[in-house]
Amino acid sequence: MNTSIIKNYSKLKFSLYFLPLFCLAALVLFLYYENALSVYNYAQIQKSSFLYINAHLGLYPNLQYNLTQLGDASIFLSFLTLFVLYAPKLWESLLSGLLFSLLFSCPLKAIFGVPRPAVIFNNEITCIMGRKLCGFNSLPSGHSIVVFTILTIILFAFMPQRLKFKILWSVSIITIGFILAFTRVGVGAHYPLDVITGSILGYISGISGIFISRKYKIGAWINNDKYYPIFIALFIICCICLVGKIIKENLIIYYLSFISLAVSLYKITYVYVKK
Repeated sequence: MNTSIIKNYSKLKFSLYFLPLFCLAALVLFLYYENALSVYNYAQIQKSSFLYINAHLGLYPNLQYNLTQLGDASIFLSFLTLFVLYAPKLWESLLSGLLFSLLFSCPLKAIFGVPRPAVIFNNEITCIMGRKLCGFNSLPSGHSIVVFTILTIILFAFMPQRLKFKILWSVSIITIGFILAFTRVGVGAHYPLDVITGSILGYISGISGIFISRKYKIGAWINNDKYYPIFIALFIICCICLVGKIIKENLIIYYLSFISLAVSLYKITYVYVKK
């Protein structure tokens, strides 16, 4: 599996940046055309679409709230922990990509200073799940960046060889990505364009993570079993944190995440002790 991933990553070219950069440029031109480059107008041009999506996705609040937790890197990565053993190259790219994504998320939120929907629309919002977010850090959506960073790396790691399967695989991953990303609108935390922008930036972070890990080998230590105790300790800490989350909110996604972590913890401990 690891060899196959390395082979897939070696085929990637920098031309993969063209499409997301074009999409970002098109998005800026759209906002300029709509006279929505100001914070207030940015929110107002999305009012109807935000309220429509929020109202319809809000019909399934529990589903939305569970799925949106996958925008938390610690939750999403819990389902991929077993790949530490079988596909360390995947994890090299994940760590590089997520670190790279920090360059987008926090600085851009501070630069743009876009108020959350709850600040602008308040009582008009049909569904707000979880803690009501009222800050001025809506753009871009950090959850969307995380989701698309991880899914982009998975997309190219397991890309099929035959064209028709490549298309099916790519469409499936992108669809899943947007379903997860738009839960942020469903729970009332972000505007649609926050999510779209975050998704594009996440894609850029994902391919950047692949290129970084391919060139610099900064995560090569993951493939060395002498470092397994580090993962064992981290998995134990994450399990404890998940127990706390389960006690606090009792979400199905937390149980599934805990089970995945527990299986990975057992497997990696077994491999390390057996050696």
